[in-house]
Amino acid sequence: MTGKLDTPLLDSVATPLDLRKLPETALAQLADELRAETINAVSVTGGHLGAGLGVVELTVALHYVFDTPNDRIIWDVGHQAYPHKILTGRRKRIRTLRQGGGLSGFTRRAESPYDPFGAAHSSTSISAGLGMAVARDLSEGDNAVVCVIGDGAMSAGMAYEAMNNAGALRSRLIVILNDNDMSIAPPVGAMSAYLARLVSGRAYRSIREAAKQLASHLPRFFHDKAKRTEEYARGFWTGGTLFEELGFYYVGPIDGHNLDHLLPVLRNLRDAPDGPILLHVVTQKGKGYAPAEAAPDKYHGVNRFDVITGKQAKATPNAPSYTRVFAESLIKEAERDDKVVAITAAMPSGTGLDLFGQAFPTRTFDVGIAEQHAVTFAAGLASEGYKPFCAIYSTFLQRGYDQVVHDVAIQKLPVRFAIDRAGYVGADGPTHAGSFDTTFLASLPGMVVMAPADEAELVHMIATAVAIDDAPSSFRYPRGEGVGIELPQRGEVLAIGRGRVLREGSKVAILSFGTRLADALKAAEELETYGLPATVADARFAKPLDRDLILNLARNHEVMITIEEGAVGGFGSQVLALLAGAGALDRGLRIRTLTMPDAFIEQDKPEIMIAGSGLDSRGIVATVFEALGRDSEAAAIRRA
Repeated sequence: MTGKLDTPLLDSVATPLDLRKLPETALAQLADELRAETINAVSVTGGHLGAGLGVVELTVALHYVFDTPNDRIIWDVGHQAYPHKILTGRRKRIRTLRQGGGLSGFTRRAESPYDPFGAAHSSTSISAGLGMAVARDLSEGDNAVVCVIGDGAMSAGMAYEAMNNAGALRSRLIVILNDNDMSIAPPVGAMSAYLARLVSGRAYRSIREAAKQLASHLPRFFHDKAKRTEEYARGFWTGGTLFEELGFYYVGPIDGHNLDHLLPVLRNLRDAPDGPILLHVVTQKGKGYAPAEAAPDKYHGVNRFDVITGKQAKATPNAPSYTRVFAESLIKEAERDDKVVAITAAMPSGTGLDLFGQAFPTRTFDVGIAEQHAVTFAAGLASEGYKPFCAIYSTFLQRGYDQVVHDVAIQKLPVRFAIDRAGYVGADGPTHAGSFDTTFLASLPGMVVMAPADEAELVHMIATAVAIDDAPSSFRYPRGEGVGIELPQRGEVLAIGRGRVLREGSKVAILSFGTRLADALKAAEELETYGLPATVADARFAKPLDRDLILNLARNHEVMITIEEGAVGGFGSQVLALLAGAGALDRGLRIRTLTMPDAFIEQDKPEIMIAGSGLDSRGIVATVFEALGRDSEAAAIRRA
């Protein structure tokens, strides 16, 4: 497909309707311009780069062949959807990507009619697409439903559950497997493209259907033989036996960067009469940008970068990140205890377990995008006397909650959950915020739930988790760097369910859980200037609570504030239940619980999100004045 025009094309394409007015000969040039625009935009904002560059031609072909948004295109995860956003009316805003008030880094229903389903966690596209296809059938519609899923997302069981169901329901559905790792694809070229075009075409499918009808009149033995022979012949040349067994008609593999291959096959699939179809396309992550092609892992998600050199902008850290402190501390514990093992669900570098894996390759397990399996796998290790640390982002641990309850907590197995990305995560927004882990873990009988106030406390909690051998435990810590405190040479095993007091006062008690402690101490200094001396305590544990500490604070202070970077229902709710049960609320204690708002907060800088939620020192001070009935002073503080 050739024929480069003298004038830029992308400026003339505001929506896919404009795209479909172009001649096919112009699409390769448009793809080149779309790739350049994607690179330029992400260099300004940061974000996910490699996956989007790998699907530029596929994105162009899909919107060219299908009648979007009437035809539904569902991008699994959304990492690969930046080119899609540019082509669907959002180019003018693409440099607001992942910024406060800007475009989401993922697909989002509220953002565009071209985003029929929001996705930021992987492996949901086929389930959602099947639901849409069945809804179409029930409504007697005729639109197409296309799901684009990466090969990494196919490591999750949910994708196979959906495919199994789709094979049984037989609704018309197209799944495009974007194989960008060459992990399951044989070499592709002219022959495979020809075969894909052949077997996806109406003539072949009509002949195949006629042959099936003929075979159905043969004795059972010959019918089964004929069916297996046809499947074997196609499987020999094209692969895809697994997908055929799940009930999908398999087509491919084809070159996902060759529009001459993509367009005719997509047209054939669009016009296919019924049943689920899987198209296998092979792409290259980072295609067309040399730095991303050379290091696809480093350019999966990037900071702002220089387009010419590929060098990413990175701020000089003032302190090591919590993730690195976790990894290095766990390595030290593993050097002393050969029963310590580590598990990640496809996030070795994100959780720091790539470092642990370098030190202990045989004791590190990456199970793929399979959080449910990760949790029960860890439970199996714990049942045999090992000390598994299951390192999973807070937002992803939600996917394994049934296993946490059934396979870990009920059996009292000492699985240690290292919960990264707790609290606000900035540019990734509400889909990746670590909001709910304290709430859903602290509700489980026997679970030990911890949160360090700083990186030194994190070291102690890792050592504590190693020592807990009769119950499951967790500790949560945020994204980003610590406060710069000196780290201990070795973690100290903490007394379970015991907090600590860092500052004494007589009027106000501030009880912090997790890394809001620094703001609690700052708030106490400001309250002192108003003649309101404040006690500041670090709870350390949301379960079991330090009953003596909390009741003592309630008895000896007029106002109590609890603060946590977590959702309603977490630490503060546990404290309220304790105080109510002990009758402490009957004595006129003025208590307020500071949490994340009961809402999904859109992306922004973490410090802006924290301040907007009233979880910074100013929010604490204002809340104290409100508790004392001094509303005008509280309002003035919030405005300052």
